[in-house]
Amino acid sequence: MNISLALVPVDFSDCALNALKYAADLVSNKGAELVLLHVIDDREAAKIANYTKDDLDQVKGRLANQAKQLFRKFLKQWDRDSLVKETIVSFGSPFQEIAIKAKELQVDIIVMGGYGSRGKGQIDEIFFGSTVEKVIRLLPCPVLCVPVGWPGNMD
Repeated sequence: MNISLALVPVDFSDCALNALKYAADLVSNKGAELVLLHVIDDREAAKIANYTKDDLDQVKGRLANQAKQLFRKFLKQWDRDSLVKETIVSFGSPFQEIAIKAKELQVDIIVMGGYGSRGKGQIDEIFFGSTVEKVIRLLPCPVLCVPVGWPGNMD
C-alpha cells in the first residue's frame, strides 16, 4: 500500500495518542505525512451556548482556541511531530467531518483510536454505532482502528 498522507482524528485521549504513535510508525519510513483533525461536535457547542447564554460563534471561538492549545500539549507528549503536516480544528458531526476532510485532503488512510475520550458504552454507540464504524461506512479509503493498549511499535 502506497501511503503519502494519513489522517489521524484526535480527541486528545490516550487512545488517540496511541493511534497517532501507530500512524507515525506506519508512515515514517514511507516519506509520508500526517494530518491531525479534531472535530468539535456542533451539538455540544450549542448546548454550551444555550447553558451559558453566550453567542454560539463566541463559544465556538473559545472551543477552537482551547483545541489549539490542547494540540500543542498533545504534541509535546510525542517526539515525532516533524511528521505532522497540519493540525485542523473543525466543527460538525465527528464522523461526517472526518469523512469530509478525508475526501477533501484525498488521504490514503485514516488511523484512529478504538474509542474516544467519552469512553465505551454510550447510548448513541449502542444504537447507532461508534464514530469509527460510521467513518468506515462512509469512506472508500482504508480505516485502521487502533485499540487502546495496542503496542505503538510495529516492528
